[in-house]
Amino acid sequence: MLIRYKKSYEKIAMGLLSFIPSEKEIKLLLQTVQKYEEDENWQLFLWKDDEDILGVVGVHLTSEHEAIIEHISVNPSYRAEGVGKKMILALEQFIGADVHLVPSQAIKSYFNKCF
Repeated sequence: MLIRYKKSYEKIAMGLLSFIPSEKEIKLLLQTVQKYEEDENWQLFLWKDDEDILGVVGVHLTSEHEAIIEHISVNPSYRAEGVGKKMILALEQFIGADVHLVPSQAIKSYFNKCF
């Protein structure tokens, strides 16, 4: 189940985002989370399965009809189980059919592997 990020999930979100190679540095990681908290066009979602949060996906809404997937990460213990694909499919439903999801250059190869 996809849930919207809130401040109480900050440490979990940071932990999941830290698995992204470009987000390894703590200063950059803090800036990324701050961007999602402060800019309404940047939205972060967590993937919850039963009681565990397994992944995170972040989008940048560039217009009424386009959103760029900027970040996606799955807990290493749950990789290769289709969690990333489930997050993307749920995100498509969450943001609506009239919004086209586009992968950023950083996640393009991962996105293509999912589909």
